[in-house]
Amino acid sequence: METVLSPVVFYIISGILVAGVLIGLSLMSKPKTARTGNAISAASAVIAIAVTMYNYKLLTAAVIWIAIALGVAISLIIAAKVKMIQMPQLVALLNGFGGLSSALVAILSFKQADNKFSLTAADVALVIGFVTFTGSLVAAGKLSKILAQKPVVIKGHTAIITILIITTVISVIGGVVMNIPEMIWATAALSALFGIVFAIRVGGADMPITISLLNSLSGVAGGIAGIAVGDVMLVAIGGIVGASGLLLTQIMCKAMNRKLISILLGSTSVKATAEAEAPEEEETPAQEEAAEEEAQEEPAKELTPEEILGGAEKVLIIPGYGMALAQAQSKVKMLADKLEEKGVEVKFAIHPVAGRMPGHMNVLLCEVDVPYDKLYEMDVINPEFAECDAVIVVGANDVINPAANTAEGTPIYGMPVLDAAAAKHVIICNFDENPGYAGVPNPLYKNSNTLMLLGDALKFASSVLVYTLKSSR
Repeated sequence: METVLSPVVFYIISGILVAGVLIGLSLMSKPKTARTGNAISAASAVIAIAVTMYNYKLLTAAVIWIAIALGVAISLIIAAKVKMIQMPQLVALLNGFGGLSSALVAILSFKQADNKFSLTAADVALVIGFVTFTGSLVAAGKLSKILAQKPVVIKGHTAIITILIITTVISVIGGVVMNIPEMIWATAALSALFGIVFAIRVGGADMPITISLLNSLSGVAGGIAGIAVGDVMLVAIGGIVGASGLLLTQIMCKAMNRKLISILLGSTSVKATAEAEAPEEEETPAQEEAAEEEAQEEPAKELTPEEILGGAEKVLIIPGYGMALAQAQSKVKMLADKLEEKGVEVKFAIHPVAGRMPGHMNVLLCEVDVPYDKLYEMDVINPEFAECDAVIVVGANDVINPAANTAEGTPIYGMPVLDAAAAKHVIICNFDENPGYAGVPNPLYKNSNTLMLLGDALKFASSVLVYTLKSSR
């Protein structure tokens, strides 16, 4: 295609814009500069689109401007109407659209490809694009509760995945090496089916990892599509998105003690058949006698939140998906402020996979101006649970479930969790006592130092706030 700019000039401009995206990403890693970084990356992307249109003489193409106008209008409507609680499924959906756009570019590039290298790049972009598209749609459907949130395991699931991988590779070889143009449609269908079969098996605690992986794949698809059409800027920016998404995926896997290949094959998303409770032990005669004496004594009085928080000096707050669902973050912020006014040390313990996407809790708490220096990652905060007076859990379940250390064969087994059970007192508000997203019963609910306040997290936060105000008088 004829261009306006010389290759050297276009490469220099592309390099500057790619550097702008990288600078923006770097700034986004720090809370104080995140908004500035986001603005720089967004501006660089907009300029990249404008430069590309100018270089390829597309500024007068009416259909492109119509598409841009529609995209801007839809995005503004979504930005105004989508609630923070819906952000995970929106992110999944946007990943899917990114994959679909790369797949469409790959299909169109087949007509222009004049060598095996370009054909191969187009075929690979097609595969990754459709896997990302259908996989993201399934993920968004699960998060929106349109589809079953628990893992759906088809009979012979692993065998089906293996067959799909082999047949997809064969279709790619048939389309490129054997020069069979019709194979592109078989490749598209097989890739789309693989995305569905892969994503439908994922559930429970693995969903945040899946979303970050799909985000990475959308970037990889874009980068390879750039190779197919010979656009260096698309290759570079797609590579950045793919690399950053993959790094996040690796971080999430490490935080959850997972192997990516296990998630891809669905081996971690199994039914929670193992018992969460510790195995029963035979009691000795001395233990039986002590148990009889204890049974004769009056049962210990259950403390109220007012009594627990009234004398507390250090409180840790654990937010979870229930807080997001009830939009209770503002009340939680008020509760933390009132406790601090009493002289209580308050910290927020954030599990890396709390919620439905990476950083979900951080975003919600930032929305109500909770200082980032009060948010502590799991590895940093876990040693402090044993020395705190109380833990307040707002809508969290799997991330505090001690069964992760004992319940072999469950989706959360081996996953590091927040050590809430080590605290002197634990106040838990969940909607009910049912298992969390991973489907594993939580033995912490039965501990003697646990106070269960069942119901809506917003009402809970409000009631605990009242208790705090009472105890401060």
